Amino acid sequence: MSKLTLYSEQQPTNPINIVTTTNEIAEILQQVGVLFEKWHAEIPIQAGDDQAQILQAYAGSIQALQKIGGYTTSDVVSLYPGHPDKDAFRAKFLSEHTHAEDEVRFFVKGKGLFCLSIQGQIYAVLCEQGDLISVPKGITHWFDMGSEPEFTCIRLFIDPAGWVAEFTGRDIAAQVPNMDQA
Repeated sequence: MSKLTLYSEQQPTNPINIVTTTNEIAEILQQVGVLFEKWHAEIPIQAGDDQAQILQAYAGSIQALQKIGGYTTSDVVSLYPGHPDKDAFRAKFLSEHTHAEDEVRFFVKGKGLFCLSIQGQIYAVLCEQGDLISVPKGITHWFDMGSEPEFTCIRLFIDPAGWVAEFTGRDIAAQVPNMDQA
C-alpha cells in the first residue's frame, strides 16, 4: 500500500502524520508542487517484458505527461536483490540531492521510498506498483530502494543525459527511517 509519512526535520524519527489513501497523498503532495497519481497499463504486461513492451503498455499516460512537462525521453530501469551494484546504487541515491529538472518515476512493479525535504518537513512517500511521482526540479530529496531492491520504473527526462544530481552534503537522510523501516 502506498503511504505518505510526514516528519519534522527537527524530529525526523517521530511521524507527524501518516496517510495511506491515494487521494489524500495526492492532495497533500500537490500543496507542495509534487504530482502523485495512479497509472494503469493500457495493454497487459507480462513478467519478462522488455523495455519497449513496458513503455508501450503505458504509452498514452507517458505521452500525456511528456506534453505537459516537456519530457523528451523515457526509459525503464529495474533493480533486483541479486544485482551486483545494488549497494552502490542505494548509497548514491540515499544522499540528499536536487536536480535541474523534475525527477519523474512510475513504478511498474515493486516499491521505493522517496523522501522530500520541503520547508522544514520531510515527506516520505512509499511508492508501489501503479504509483507515479514527479518531484519538481530544485526540491531536495533522496530515494531509498531498500537493502533488497525489487522494482521496475519508467523514468521521464527533459535532458537525454538522464539522471544528474547536485548533492547537498547534508546528512538528514541518515536520520529519517529508511525503506527497510517504513
